[in-house]
Amino acid sequence: MKTNRNISVLFSTRIIRLFCYGFLSVILALYLAQVGLPEQQIGLLFTLTLAGDAGISLWLTTSADRFGRKRTLIVGALLMLGAGLVFILTRNVILLMAAAIIGVISPSGNEIGPFLSVEQAALSHLLPDERRTQVFAWYNLVGSFATATGALSGGWLAQVLQSNGMPALDAYRVVLMGYSIGGLIIGLLFLSLSHEVEVEPASRAASTPRVLGLHKSRNVVVRLSALFSIDAFAGGLIVQSMIAYWFFIKFGVNPGIIGSIFFGANVLAGISALLAVRLANKIGLINTMVFTHVPSNILLILVPLMPTLPLAILLLLLRFSISQMDVPTRQSYTMAVVAPDERSAASGVTTIARSVGAALSPSLTGIFLASASLLSLPFFLAGGLKLVYDALLYRSFSTMKPPEEN
Repeated sequence: MKTNRNISVLFSTRIIRLFCYGFLSVILALYLAQVGLPEQQIGLLFTLTLAGDAGISLWLTTSADRFGRKRTLIVGALLMLGAGLVFILTRNVILLMAAAIIGVISPSGNEIGPFLSVEQAALSHLLPDERRTQVFAWYNLVGSFATATGALSGGWLAQVLQSNGMPALDAYRVVLMGYSIGGLIIGLLFLSLSHEVEVEPASRAASTPRVLGLHKSRNVVVRLSALFSIDAFAGGLIVQSMIAYWFFIKFGVNPGIIGSIFFGANVLAGISALLAVRLANKIGLINTMVFTHVPSNILLILVPLMPTLPLAILLLLLRFSISQMDVPTRQSYTMAVVAPDERSAASGVTTIARSVGAALSPSLTGIFLASASLLSLPFFLAGGLKLVYDALLYRSFSTMKPPEEN
């Protein structure tokens, strides 16, 4: 019973957190523009947000198996609550950047902070190998649906409040308040986790020398991290907040419509994650990651080439319908090829590598979006780099199988 209750809590916190991330992502760039930040500073702020997340999360996740997974998750929830409050209370760029670096703010609508790594390590600890990919797929499905619902709710809430006479800045602050409340709620839920989510002392291999919480799986994790950072750098060029801003500049789309676009996109992404399980059972985790990622990247490159808004939306939705099939498979593969007492650290290091990669690119997108001639460049760069990542991943890991495939 405790195992089932812990899994339910981890799914609940995932849903609430991703709802908040989607809720905020649609209006975050618009809010910062209202505060008075130019595009270059918005891009820099997002870069600092992701860079700060990388540092804080690396520290938390690589020590989570020793410090305690439950404690680590509670600390992350407090950082989410605190960052949201600072963004509400000040327009000062320095304070905003400090909150972005230290706290947990998601400009992309995707996971940020220590949560994903620690929750997946805990789930892997609670589940048998043969159920891991399936549960991860559902974990990603509920997250995508939550992000979609959050994006829809955040965009339309801001739109309705403005239609009823509320200034745009105040409307966006209401959304930020909802984000902060979400951080408080998930912190309370984490308090209810039992000791079953923790690694037993006997399995920690305390006598084995460790670097960043890793021992025998270190080389595999380093290689995966290097590849994941390329993919994340490319993804950071097109974070959801920046795509929303691109639609606003290119087609003059209002926040409500933008929220609706990302609602549909994230619903499709969630369904694609679930479909990945059947495909992975037939062709393997690595093959699923690569063979579904390639066409999604080609579609991404085509989005800015569309001459009208409906066609651009159609291509974006088609891209999202297959773009997330590599996510549960990637997460499951990482958990499968490392020792149980390295799972938090391995997920943390690979996630941090992705955060570092993603942190470097939004500032470039800010520069590109400030120039009419470079407006579409982020899509081309992102798609091209992701295709390079796919080729390198297949070449490096196609022969290394997880236990369930052996």
